[in-house]
Amino acid sequence: MSSELPTYVLERAFDAPRELVWKTWTDPKLLPRWYGPRAETIIHRLDLKPGGLWLLEMKWGGKSNYQRAEYIEVIAPERLVWLHASTDANWNVTASSMMPDWPRLLLTTVTFEPMGAQTRVRLTWVPHHASAAEISCFAAALANLDKGWGAGMQLLGELLAELQA
Repeated sequence: MSSELPTYVLERAFDAPRELVWKTWTDPKLLPRWYGPRAETIIHRLDLKPGGLWLLEMKWGGKSNYQRAEYIEVIAPERLVWLHASTDANWNVTASSMMPDWPRLLLTTVTFEPMGAQTRVRLTWVPHHASAAEISCFAAALANLDKGWGAGMQLLGELLAELQA
């Protein structure tokens, strides 16, 4: 069934060891430095374990956008799986304020694969328990998702270079 759903796939190779790349995705001090480009990212909670929550706020233009992730799998340093959602200020899952038909839940899988001195990161986003309207909205947005994620990956590459300098 899931193969029929639109899937966003992001792959990037970084000149950094896997443990360090993992740390940039799981350390509450490092995560805000690349996640949410062009926004001020505030980590309210990061409980890195299955069932744990990652609660974040992104501020820009005088507005706040709230997101939550509930971790399903945490296998250091190789795999993170979570359900990603837009929320209100009290962390209740809600429709996206910017796109009302955006999927309420996105199954997010990130893998960290060592390749010599590099690490390949692969992220997939798939609508989870989504309505037809949500699936359609996500499919229509697929082509533009690289803009935000791509900018974040650029910042992540710069952060990894700085951490190894």
